[in-house]
Amino acid sequence: MTEKNTGHIYTVSKLTREIKFLLEETYPFIWVTGEISNYSVPFSGHSYFTIKDRKAVISAVMFKNQKQKLLFNPENGMKIIGMARLSLYEPRGTYQLIFEYLEPEGAGSMQVAFEQLKTKLADKGFFDDSCKKPIVFFPSSISVISSGTGAAVRDIINIAIRRFPNCSIDILPVKVQGNESENEICDAIALVNNHLKSDLIILARGGGSLEDLSAFNSEAVANAIFKSIVPIITGVGHETDFTIADFVADLRAPTPSAAAELALPDKNHLIQRISTLQESLNRLLKIKIYDLKQNVMDLTSRLKSPDTVVHDFRFRLEDYESRLINMMKHYIHYNKDKCLWLSELLYTKKPEKKISDLRQYVKTLSKSLIDNFQKNFQEMRSIYIELNSKLQALNPEAVLKRGYSISRFVTDKRVIRNSIETKKNDKIEIVLSKGRLITRVEKING
Repeated sequence: MTEKNTGHIYTVSKLTREIKFLLEETYPFIWVTGEISNYSVPFSGHSYFTIKDRKAVISAVMFKNQKQKLLFNPENGMKIIGMARLSLYEPRGTYQLIFEYLEPEGAGSMQVAFEQLKTKLADKGFFDDSCKKPIVFFPSSISVISSGTGAAVRDIINIAIRRFPNCSIDILPVKVQGNESENEICDAIALVNNHLKSDLIILARGGGSLEDLSAFNSEAVANAIFKSIVPIITGVGHETDFTIADFVADLRAPTPSAAAELALPDKNHLIQRISTLQESLNRLLKIKIYDLKQNVMDLTSRLKSPDTVVHDFRFRLEDYESRLINMMKHYIHYNKDKCLWLSELLYTKKPEKKISDLRQYVKTLSKSLIDNFQKNFQEMRSIYIELNSKLQALNPEAVLKRGYSISRFVTDKRVIRNSIETKKNDKIEIVLSKGRLITRVEKING
């Protein structure tokens, strides 16, 4: 029997502790890729799983606080890449990975490609508001491009029937993920533009990962949407999902259901709105009619009697006559004084030639004076005749000659304007163009 080596002897716990220290110091943070299996979430909210490849399996955990920062839910069979700390669980002597961050394998590269394509199309003007086509308010026909068996189509149809059943819905089933999905979406858009008479296109699908939405992040689909003559509304994924198709489309909806609501007005709401507007219009018309009636009544009360109009014209005529006489007197007096002054000037200087010239000038002035006087007199005479004609037209006697009469009470000579002012047996004087009649009220109508 050989002698045992009595060197340093480790206890299990000490050995485990030193191995734990060695592992954690050597691998503080590492990137690990593999496939998830045995995924479970107990009541604590922490995620426990194993990550494996073809040759090995490692236990892993992701605590609740870090898991809440993920944009996806890990599942069995999902290939992931993540940053983790290597740790050893001392009570069992097993090591495990504690993940701080996870993402589906390939999502990082897809995100880079997404941003690069987004920048490229933005530089080309694909996202400019000036390129957006207006959405028809009352579409008669809508083409829906989506999976024929997906929940998105059913939601769109149900909302269309509820909001505006008069609109025709054409379903164009296409693949929304996987091989040939891009081509089928592009072909469907081209079909609507070239052959179908639709007012609007709804491009929709349910939610999914970035990889599931890859068809809607392709340059081919973006070009098809941009070149479409028919306006396009996108409803791709969940509210938080944004795709290249959403940026290029004429209008982006957060979900397929929201796309249907944006595309179609609510018929019941429109009917109610029209009814409200009709009631408001009727109310405003009644108010306007009432105001006009009040205005008519006010104008009627302000109308002048014929006597007042005749007096106004008479005063104006007298004023014109007075102004005409004063102007003529002033003109004559002015020219008379001027002639006297010229005569005195002529007498003082006694120039023979000048006397002759001045005589001729006086004759000219005299003729001009007479001509102007006659002209002004004729103008004033015309004005006088015109005003006198208007006066005669408004003269009550002229009105009476045309067959009209004036009715007034015999007692106080008060003019009767309304039948309600009289009573039975009242004596009424009727003034005619020639003569007057004394009558008695027998019956009152009106």
